[in-house]
Amino acid sequence: MRSLIHGISQWAEHKSSWLVLFSTSLALEVAALYFQYAMGLKPCIMCIYQRTAMYGIVFSALIVVISNNGFTRMLGFAGWAVSAGWGYLLATEHVELLNASNPFFASCEIVPNFPSWLQLHEWIPAVFAAEGDCLENTWQFLSMGMAEWMQIIFATYAIAFIVVFACRLLDKKPF
Repeated sequence: MRSLIHGISQWAEHKSSWLVLFSTSLALEVAALYFQYAMGLKPCIMCIYQRTAMYGIVFSALIVVISNNGFTRMLGFAGWAVSAGWGYLLATEHVELLNASNPFFASCEIVPNFPSWLQLHEWIPAVFAAEGDCLENTWQFLSMGMAEWMQIIFATYAIAFIVVFACRLLDKKPF
């Protein structure tokens, strides 16, 4: 068990581990754009917020891929944790909206509520404009919709973070 903890801790110091994190999260972003443009599934505001959280993971990993040192790994871990947690909470809220007992009272915003200094929906509308309805749940895979799958995906990223970070702490390694 000790060698497994040490192995995971050591791998977190290598660019290859961060490249895996970067590649998987970027692949999910590409898949989202495929769903949007090839399949015609318009993203709702909750989808856009989840997309933003996933880009948080992409950029957190990219920082370490570009420059791998203790400081950038610390930033990478922080961004990974915050983005995975935030994404999970957003996906959970989206699932709750979809499963609301009274759909007339279940609604979401129309325009993204990004900070005034980060108006992504205006700067890159092809990626961050919300054109869909939060209550639409037409796409299904294995009896689950997009929001439920995103909940699983963000939970997986959060669990992976907890395992890797715990191994770093148990191995008594700084970032």
